Amino acid sequence: MKTEGRRKRILVITQYFHPELFRINDICQEWVKRGYRVTVVTGIPNYPQGEFYEGYDYKHKRNEIWNGVEIIRLPIKPRKTGAINLSINYLSYVFEGWKWVRKTKLEADSVFIYEVSPMTQALVGVWYAQKHHVKCNLYVTDLWPENVAAVLRTHNKLFLGLIGKMVDYIYKRCNHILTSSQSFIGKIEARGVNKEKLMYWPQYAEEFYTRAVRKKQLEIPDDGVVNFTFAGNIGSAQGLDVLVRAAQMLKKEEISVRFNLIGNGRYEGELKRHIEQADVADYFNFITRKPAEEIPFYLAWSDAALIILSKSEVYAMTIPAKTQSCLACGMPVLVSADGEVQDIIKEADCGFCSGAGDAKGLVCNMKQFISLSDKERERLSINASAYYKANFDKKNLLDRMEAYI
Repeated sequence: MKTEGRRKRILVITQYFHPELFRINDICQEWVKRGYRVTVVTGIPNYPQGEFYEGYDYKHKRNEIWNGVEIIRLPIKPRKTGAINLSINYLSYVFEGWKWVRKTKLEADSVFIYEVSPMTQALVGVWYAQKHHVKCNLYVTDLWPENVAAVLRTHNKLFLGLIGKMVDYIYKRCNHILTSSQSFIGKIEARGVNKEKLMYWPQYAEEFYTRAVRKKQLEIPDDGVVNFTFAGNIGSAQGLDVLVRAAQMLKKEEISVRFNLIGNGRYEGELKRHIEQADVADYFNFITRKPAEEIPFYLAWSDAALIILSKSEVYAMTIPAKTQSCLACGMPVLVSADGEVQDIIKEADCGFCSGAGDAKGLVCNMKQFISLSDKERERLSINASAYYKANFDKKNLLDRMEAYI
């Protein structure tokens, strides 16, 4: 990728970037270490809580340098709450990005689009690449329009058809398309995309995700109760209602466990209402969003990690980024999700799996885990770490990406 005589510049298009917690933060830092000049066009940070982070607004920190990465922040609208505000947030990035592409004098050698929802953000990268005649590379972690149909629970053919046309427009104008899941390959190819443009590139975990030792006491009590921990966004896609039903079943059997939920999100308030209505509040421990670097220490106070997704065809094809984080930390894992993430945990032999929304299956797996000896739990931990090193090594993955794009 490098050109002789000067550093090659990679233009990264991503609606979310530091201090928001996404893996593109680490990828950009690694490119800087490898000698590239990296410029990120992103928004004003407001994910997942929906309001601008402290110190960021339309006047402050619109341009900054972070660990060698040049950041340009577009004046987007915050997510706030509700579908209308979220739609305005998505469209504002596209509109402000279109204006930026028209006026910018920045010269990049290639474009890299980090696509977590929304796919609309990719338009900004496509427009820049077309205008400047440079290669456009797309990394797909959320599959559209399938993801939209799942989140909105809609089958409106006209609406989804329009989104599909946008997606096809983007795919057609990208030189390379990388996917975070094997299952995405066939779906994208079925849209008429040449298979030679496609490559499976799983996410890795940042280097601070490692098996940590217990240091100071954190917000996870050490009282003999088994701790199952979920860390990440609390949204409708995560399907955390299954924990409410699981807690009700466990309570009837007088089995005490604790579900530690680390993070925030648009569904948090509704989830707490369901917990109160079900009278299982003593099974839940809500911990506000933490810096990613601290998560390994919270997992160290936990007995097992939880990976949970709602039931849908597209989520069954999705590998949540927390999968790699949990494996890298050597955590036994309980999965309540369908599809590819189950395949990974079963192949790694590091936990137990039940289907999305299957509270009964999840409870059976929890009881099975509780019954394990310390030696058996340690075996799961060792297997998790070993599988991560064999399949998601950071250097190997970055070398592959660099060679491909």
